[in-house]
Amino acid sequence: MKAVDLYKEAGSVSYPGRGIVAGLTADGKYAVSAYWTMGRSAGSRNRVFVVEEENGSEVVRTKAFDPSLIAGDPSLIIYAAVRQLGKKTIVTNGDQTDTIFDGMKKGLSFEQSLLSRKYEHDAPNYTPRISSLLDVEGGALRYALSILKSDDGNPDCTLRQTFDYENPAAGEGRYIHTYQGDGNPLPSFSGEPVKVSIDAEGGLDAFADKLWNALNGDNKVSLFVRFIEIATGKFEEKIINKNK
Repeated sequence: MKAVDLYKEAGSVSYPGRGIVAGLTADGKYAVSAYWTMGRSAGSRNRVFVVEEENGSEVVRTKAFDPSLIAGDPSLIIYAAVRQLGKKTIVTNGDQTDTIFDGMKKGLSFEQSLLSRKYEHDAPNYTPRISSLLDVEGGALRYALSILKSDDGNPDCTLRQTFDYENPAAGEGRYIHTYQGDGNPLPSFSGEPVKVSIDAEGGLDAFADKLWNALNGDNKVSLFVRFIEIATGKFEEKIINKNK
Protein backbone atom coordinates (compact mmCIF):
# COMPACT_ATOMS: atom_id res chain seq x y z
CA MET A 1 0.00 0.00 0.00
CA LYS A 2 1.46 3.34 -1.07
CA ALA A 3 1.19 6.28 1.30
CA VAL A 4 -1.21 8.99 0.13
CA ASP A 5 -1.14 12.69 0.96
CA LEU A 6 -2.78 13.12 4.38
CA TYR A 7 -4.15 16.57 3.65
CA LYS A 8 -5.76 15.52 0.36
CA GLU A 9 -7.17 12.37 1.94
CA ALA A 10 -8.63 14.20 4.95
CA GLY A 11 -10.27 16.76 2.69
CA SER A 12 -11.44 14.33 0.00
CA VAL A 13 -14.93 13.97 1.52
CA SER A 14 -17.02 16.66 3.14
CA TYR A 15 -17.91 14.60 6.18
CA PRO A 16 -15.47 11.89 7.31
CA GLY A 17 -16.80 12.47 10.83
CA ARG A 18 -14.19 12.18 13.54
CA GLY A 19 -10.67 11.25 12.45
CA ILE A 20 -7.53 9.92 14.11
CA VAL A 21 -3.98 9.93 12.71
CA ALA A 22 -0.94 8.22 14.22
CA GLY A 23 2.54 8.19 12.70
CA LEU A 24 6.19 9.15 12.75
CA THR A 25 8.03 12.17 11.42
CA ALA A 26 10.52 11.70 8.57
CA ASP A 27 13.50 12.27 10.87
CA GLY A 28 12.23 9.57 13.23
CA LYS A 29 12.33 11.90 16.23
CA TYR A 30 8.64 12.46 16.90
CA ALA A 31 5.52 10.37 17.15
CA VAL A 32 2.58 12.27 15.70
CA SER A 33 -0.96 12.04 17.04
CA ALA A 34 -3.91 13.97 15.61
CA TYR A 35 -7.63 13.86 16.32
CA TRP A 36 -10.43 16.03 15.01
CA THR A 37 -14.15 16.39 15.48
CA MET A 38 -16.69 17.43 12.86
CA GLY A 39 -20.40 18.08 13.04
CA ARG A 40 -23.45 18.75 10.92
CA SER A 41 -26.01 19.44 13.66
CA ALA A 42 -25.98 22.42 16.01
CA GLY A 43 -25.29 20.11 18.95
CA SER A 44 -22.32 18.42 17.30
CA ARG A 45 -20.85 21.77 16.29
CA ASN A 46 -21.25 23.16 19.80
CA ARG A 47 -17.89 21.82 21.03
CA VAL A 48 -14.34 22.84 21.83
CA PHE A 49 -11.22 21.01 23.00
CA VAL A 50 -9.87 22.14 26.39
CA VAL A 51 -6.80 21.09 28.37
CA GLU A 52 -7.23 20.18 32.04
CA GLU A 53 -5.07 18.63 34.75
CA GLU A 54 -6.21 15.54 36.59
CA ASN A 55 -4.14 13.81 39.28
CA GLY A 56 -0.99 15.51 38.01
CA SER A 57 -1.53 14.43 34.40
CA GLU A 58 -2.86 16.37 31.43
CA VAL A 59 -6.24 15.46 29.97
CA VAL A 60 -7.73 16.90 26.76
CA ARG A 61 -11.51 17.03 26.92
CA THR A 62 -14.36 18.04 24.68
CA LYS A 63 -16.66 20.61 26.23
CA ALA A 64 -19.79 22.41 25.13
CA PHE A 65 -19.00 25.87 23.78
CA ASP A 66 -22.47 27.04 24.79
CA PRO A 67 -23.85 24.86 27.64
CA SER A 68 -27.39 26.09 26.97
CA LEU A 69 -27.40 24.28 23.62
CA ILE A 70 -26.74 20.78 25.01
CA ALA A 71 -29.49 18.37 23.99
CA GLY A 72 -29.89 14.60 23.91
CA ASP A 73 -27.20 12.35 25.39
CA PRO A 74 -24.18 14.57 26.21
CA SER A 75 -21.89 11.54 26.71
CA LEU A 76 -21.63 11.16 22.93
CA ILE A 77 -20.05 14.59 22.50
CA ILE A 78 -18.61 15.42 25.94
CA TYR A 79 -15.72 13.17 27.04
CA ALA A 80 -12.00 12.87 27.72
CA ALA A 81 -10.46 12.56 24.25
CA VAL A 82 -6.79 12.27 25.25
CA ARG A 83 -5.19 10.69 28.32
CA GLN A 84 -1.59 9.97 29.22
CA LEU A 85 -0.43 6.75 30.92
CA GLY A 86 3.33 6.93 31.43
CA LYS A 87 4.78 7.18 27.93
CA LYS A 88 1.56 5.95 26.34
CA THR A 89 -0.84 8.40 24.68
CA ILE A 90 -4.48 7.32 24.40
CA VAL A 91 -6.68 9.18 21.90
CA THR A 92 -10.29 8.27 21.08
CA ASN A 93 -13.57 9.69 19.84
CA GLY A 94 -15.55 8.88 22.98
CA ASP A 95 -15.61 7.89 26.62
CA GLN A 96 -13.78 4.67 25.73
CA THR A 97 -10.67 6.76 26.44
CA ASP A 98 -11.42 6.13 30.11
CA THR A 99 -12.12 2.44 29.45
CA ILE A 100 -8.70 1.99 27.85
CA PHE A 101 -6.94 4.05 30.51
CA ASP A 102 -8.53 2.11 33.39
CA GLY A 103 -8.03 -1.25 31.71
CA MET A 104 -4.35 -0.70 30.96
CA LYS A 105 -3.73 0.46 34.53
CA LYS A 106 -5.06 -2.94 35.58
CA GLY A 107 -2.68 -4.76 33.21
CA LEU A 108 -5.01 -5.31 30.27
CA SER A 109 -3.82 -4.65 26.74
CA PHE A 110 -5.27 -1.94 24.50
CA GLU A 111 -7.31 -4.55 22.63
CA GLN A 112 -8.48 -6.34 25.77
CA SER A 113 -9.61 -3.09 27.35
CA LEU A 114 -12.01 -2.47 24.46
CA LEU A 115 -13.72 -5.88 24.60
CA SER A 116 -16.33 -4.42 26.94
CA ARG A 117 -17.29 -1.64 24.49
CA LYS A 118 -19.09 -1.41 21.16
CA TYR A 119 -20.29 1.25 18.72
CA GLU A 120 -22.16 4.36 19.90
CA HIS A 121 -25.87 4.13 20.72
CA ASP A 122 -26.99 6.67 18.12
CA ALA A 123 -29.27 4.66 15.84
CA PRO A 124 -29.51 4.46 12.88
CA ASN A 125 -25.88 5.59 12.36
CA TYR A 126 -24.31 3.46 15.12
CA THR A 127 -21.23 5.66 14.92
CA PRO A 128 -18.02 3.63 15.22
CA ARG A 129 -15.76 4.13 18.21
CA ILE A 130 -12.24 4.78 16.94
CA SER A 131 -9.22 4.74 19.23
CA SER A 132 -5.45 4.99 19.10
CA LEU A 133 -2.53 4.16 21.39
CA LEU A 134 0.96 5.58 20.81
CA ASP A 135 3.69 4.03 22.97
CA VAL A 136 7.25 5.39 23.04
CA GLU A 137 8.42 3.26 25.96
CA GLY A 138 12.04 2.20 25.46
CA GLY A 139 12.80 4.95 22.95
CA ALA A 140 10.92 3.36 20.03
CA LEU A 141 7.44 3.96 18.64
CA ARG A 142 4.72 1.36 18.45
CA TYR A 143 1.15 2.36 17.81
CA ALA A 144 -2.25 0.76 17.36
CA LEU A 145 -5.60 1.82 15.96
CA SER A 146 -8.98 0.29 16.76
CA ILE A 147 -12.49 0.55 15.38
CA LEU A 148 -15.66 -0.84 17.00
CA LYS A 149 -18.63 -0.79 14.65
CA SER A 150 -21.90 -2.47 13.76
CA ASP A 151 -21.98 -5.03 10.97
CA ASP A 152 -23.30 -2.88 8.11
CA GLY A 153 -25.85 -1.27 10.40
CA ASN A 154 -26.89 -4.49 12.17
CA PRO A 155 -26.90 -3.52 15.87
CA ASP A 156 -26.91 -7.17 16.97
CA CYS A 157 -23.38 -7.71 15.66
CA THR A 158 -20.34 -5.75 16.87
CA LEU A 159 -17.15 -5.83 14.81
CA ARG A 160 -13.96 -5.13 16.79
CA GLN A 161 -10.88 -4.57 14.66
CA THR A 162 -7.40 -3.66 15.95
CA PHE A 163 -4.43 -2.71 13.77
CA ASP A 164 -1.01 -2.85 15.44
CA TYR A 165 2.07 -1.17 13.94
CA GLU A 166 5.47 -2.15 15.32
CA ASN A 167 8.60 -0.31 14.17
CA PRO A 168 6.62 1.96 11.79
CA ALA A 169 8.35 3.62 8.86
CA ALA A 170 9.50 7.21 9.30
CA GLY A 171 7.51 9.82 7.41
CA GLU A 172 4.38 7.67 7.36
CA GLY A 173 1.30 7.12 9.46
CA ARG A 174 -2.20 5.64 9.46
CA TYR A 175 -5.52 7.44 9.28
CA ILE A 176 -8.88 6.13 10.40
CA HIS A 177 -12.23 7.93 10.57
CA THR A 178 -15.78 7.19 11.56
CA TYR A 179 -17.65 7.54 8.25
CA GLN A 180 -16.91 6.71 4.63
CA GLY A 181 -18.72 9.91 3.69
CA ASP A 182 -22.18 11.44 3.64
CA GLY A 183 -25.27 9.26 3.70
CA ASN A 184 -28.46 8.47 5.59
CA PRO A 185 -27.67 6.55 7.66
CA LEU A 186 -24.00 7.47 7.64
CA PRO A 187 -21.88 4.55 6.33
CA SER A 188 -19.17 3.34 8.73
CA PHE A 189 -15.49 3.36 7.82
CA SER A 190 -14.40 0.07 6.25
CA GLY A 191 -11.09 -1.61 5.47
CA GLU A 192 -7.64 -0.97 6.90
CA PRO A 193 -6.58 2.45 8.17
CA VAL A 194 -5.26 4.50 5.26
CA LYS A 195 -1.47 4.78 4.95
CA VAL A 196 -0.64 8.49 4.77
CA SER A 197 2.48 10.60 4.46
CA ILE A 198 3.44 12.62 7.54
CA ASP A 199 4.60 16.02 6.31
CA ALA A 200 6.18 17.55 9.41
CA GLU A 201 8.31 20.12 7.62
CA GLY A 202 7.90 23.33 9.56
CA GLY A 203 7.12 21.50 12.79
CA LEU A 204 4.00 21.11 14.87
CA ASP A 205 2.33 24.42 14.03
CA ALA A 206 2.73 23.98 10.28
CA PHE A 207 1.43 20.40 10.39
CA ALA A 208 -1.61 21.37 12.48
CA ASP A 209 -2.43 24.38 10.30
CA LYS A 210 -2.21 22.38 7.07
CA LEU A 211 -4.42 19.63 8.46
CA TRP A 212 -6.98 22.11 9.79
CA ASN A 213 -7.09 23.94 6.47
CA ALA A 214 -7.59 20.64 4.63
CA LEU A 215 -10.77 19.75 6.54
CA ASN A 216 -14.17 20.78 5.23
CA GLY A 217 -14.76 24.37 6.28
CA ASP A 218 -18.45 23.95 7.07
CA ASN A 219 -18.22 20.77 9.13
CA LYS A 220 -14.90 20.95 11.01
CA VAL A 221 -15.19 21.74 14.73
CA SER A 222 -11.91 21.10 16.60
CA LEU A 223 -8.42 19.70 16.01
CA PHE A 224 -5.82 18.32 18.43
CA VAL A 225 -2.24 17.58 17.37
CA ARG A 226 0.60 16.29 19.55
CA PHE A 227 4.27 15.70 18.69
CA ILE A 228 5.90 13.27 21.13
CA GLU A 229 9.68 13.10 21.36
CA ILE A 230 10.55 9.41 20.98
CA ALA A 231 13.71 9.57 23.09
CA THR A 232 12.15 11.22 26.15
CA GLY A 233 8.38 10.97 25.91
CA LYS A 234 8.07 14.74 26.27
CA PHE A 235 5.49 16.35 24.02
CA GLU A 236 4.21 19.57 22.59
CA GLU A 237 0.74 20.05 21.22
CA LYS A 238 -1.64 22.41 19.48
CA ILE A 239 -5.41 22.76 19.66
CA ILE A 240 -7.52 24.62 17.10
CA ASN A 241 -11.19 25.32 17.86
CA LYS A 242 -13.60 26.79 15.34
CA ASN A 243 -15.70 28.17 18.21
CA LYS A 244 -13.93 31.03 19.96
